[in-house]
Amino acid sequence: MNTTRILAAAAALLAGSAAGAGLSSAASAEEDDWPHWRGPNRTGISGETLGGPISARWKADVGIGFSSMAVAKGRVVTLGNANDTDTVFCFDAEKGDVLWKHSYASDLGDKYFEGGTTHTPTIDGDRVYTIGRWGDVFCFDLATGKIAWSANLVKDAGFPPPSWGFGGSPLVHENLLVLNVGDAGVALDKTTGKIVWKSGAQECGYSTPLPLRRGGETLVLIGSAKSYVAVNAKTGAEVWRVKWITQYGVNAADPIVDGDKMFLSTGYGKGAALFKLGEAEPVWQSKVLRTQMNPAVLIAGHLYGVDGDSTEKTALKCVEFATGAVKWSQPIPGSGSVTAAGSDLLVLSGAGGLSIGPASAEGFKPTLNATLPAGKWWTVPVVAHGRIYCRSAEGQVVCLDAQKR
Repeated sequence: MNTTRILAAAAALLAGSAAGAGLSSAASAEEDDWPHWRGPNRTGISGETLGGPISARWKADVGIGFSSMAVAKGRVVTLGNANDTDTVFCFDAEKGDVLWKHSYASDLGDKYFEGGTTHTPTIDGDRVYTIGRWGDVFCFDLATGKIAWSANLVKDAGFPPPSWGFGGSPLVHENLLVLNVGDAGVALDKTTGKIVWKSGAQECGYSTPLPLRRGGETLVLIGSAKSYVAVNAKTGAEVWRVKWITQYGVNAADPIVDGDKMFLSTGYGKGAALFKLGEAEPVWQSKVLRTQMNPAVLIAGHLYGVDGDSTEKTALKCVEFATGAVKWSQPIPGSGSVTAAGSDLLVLSGAGGLSIGPASAEGFKPTLNATLPAGKWWTVPVVAHGRIYCRSAEGQVVCLDAQKR
C-alpha cells in the first residue's frame, strides 16, 4: 500500500509544494474543471483517474464552515465565516494565492454545530454565484471579484430560512439561477438577479437543485422540508412530489437519478428508498443507508456512501441500487464523505483520513492513503486537474497533488 503522511504544519505543506509534484502550470482541459457542487455531471464523480504518490501543494485558512470548492479556469472558490462575517475567497488553483475576496455580515449560526458557511459556489462562464445561509445572493465576476448584482431573498422576497439556514448550492440552467428557497425553489435571472418564478414562502430543505431531462422538458428536483419536488425548470410549475419526512426537516442529501429511477436517502434514522420517477410508492425502502449530509455516489449499479449520523458510529457502505441489498459495510471514524475519480472512490473520514481505491462490490481496499491535519473533515473532497481539494470545519483548505493516469 502506498501511504503518504500529510503534516499539519503550514511549513511542511509549503515544503511539499516546493519539492514539486510534477504538474505543469499550463492550463488543463476544461472538462477536468469541477465548477459546482457534485462536479461537472452533478454525480460526485470526476472523469479523471488518479495515481500516486500524493503530495501537499498549498494550504489556506478561510474561516468556519462546510462549503466545498468550485474549480474552473485555474481558480478555486469557496467561503468561510469569521467574526460573524462571511468571506468569499478566490484562489489561484496552482499556487494558492488569493486572487480576490469579498466579505459581508452574516451570523455564524452555530446551532448544535460549528456554524459558518454551508453551500458551495457555482462557476458559470465568467461569473460566480453564491447564496449565504440567511439569504444573501451574489453574482461576482470570476476574474476580478467585482459584484455584478446582489439580493437578499429573506429581506427582499420574504422567504423564511430553514432552521440551519439555506444550504443548497446554486444551479445555473440556461438564463436562470435556481435556488432551494421556499417550498419548491425560486429562479432568478442570472444576469440581473430579478425573480423569474418562485414557490410558496415555506421552509425549504437543504439539498441542491438537480436538473433532470424528461422528454422535451428539463425538470429540477428540489428537497423541501417535507418532500422532494419536481418542477418545470423554466416556469417553476410543480410536476410531481414525493412525500419524505426527515426529523428536523433535514432533507439534505441530493437525489440520485439513474434512468427512470430516483434514490433518496436521509439521516436521523429515516433511511433510503428507490422510486420510479413520478410515482409515490417506492420500489424498495429500508434503513440500509442513512446519508445525513452528503449523498452517495453511484458506480456500476452500486451506491457507495456513509451511513449514520454525526452523533453515532458511522460506516462506509456499498448498496445495490436496484434492490437495496448491502454488499459490504466497514466502520469509518466520524461523519465522512465519498466522491470518486473514474472508477476509484475517494473516502474522507470525519477524522481526516483520506483513502483512495477501486469502487468494488467485493469491498474497499485503498491503494493510496493520506492523513490531513487535525480537525473535523465533513466536507466532500473535490478532484480537478490532478489535484484533490479538502476543507475542514475550522476552515483549513488543503490542496493535494496526485498524478493523473
